[in-house]
Amino acid sequence: MFRTAAIYRSTQRQFSISSTTRSDAIFVHRDTPENNPSIPFEFDEKSMQEAKKIVAKYPPQYKKAAMIPLLHLAQKQNGWTSLSVMNYVAKFIEVPPMRVYEVATFYTMFNRNPVGKYFLQVCTTTPCQLCGSSKIVEAIENHLGIKVGETTSDKLFTLVEVECAGACINAPVISVNDDYFEDLTPEATVKLLDDLKAGKPVKRGPVSGRNNCEPLGQQTTLTTPPTGPGFMIRSDL
Repeated sequence: MFRTAAIYRSTQRQFSISSTTRSDAIFVHRDTPENNPSIPFEFDEKSMQEAKKIVAKYPPQYKKAAMIPLLHLAQKQNGWTSLSVMNYVAKFIEVPPMRVYEVATFYTMFNRNPVGKYFLQVCTTTPCQLCGSSKIVEAIENHLGIKVGETTSDKLFTLVEVECAGACINAPVISVNDDYFEDLTPEATVKLLDDLKAGKPVKRGPVSGRNNCEPLGQQTTLTTPPTGPGFMIRSDL
């Protein structure tokens, strides 16, 4: 019996031979001077009006479904999702705070630590990598003197990598807060950073000169007038 069990164990195959990959973030809260429950937070007048509109979309007994948009709204006001923000949202929709903690620590769009005024999210997924996103990251790091995951000493810029910004056709792309800047080059990226730091107006979208997702250059398809009704249809039909 023991011999059979030993043979069974020795012949078991592993489904994976790679090492376990763990998250680089540890979601265990420890009170800090900038993140503790004694720091007050509540919606300002503008956010409160928007919050009421959000909650009104759901039946009263299901207003907890408004958790994610309310967290996003609170983060836009506060700059990041602090413990006080989560506790306030939990009270606002009448759920245990743990329910909000679970959501805020699951979705990477909620920043659990303070970020700079300009939150730089560089997409480094395959399409952007093929179009040079690694050079964009390198240009930012060299120009700002920070690495991915860090914030500049003046609290203006925070740099992170993200998975698929959903603008593959305009790669490489970077989002600055809620605005996308596309078709980037290292030179255009440095200019964008300098303009943001100087408080100059910046134009979101492709920096290459094209509009939206139109072809860069001459049109290559649909270059002739479309055919009319009856095209390729038998004359006796």
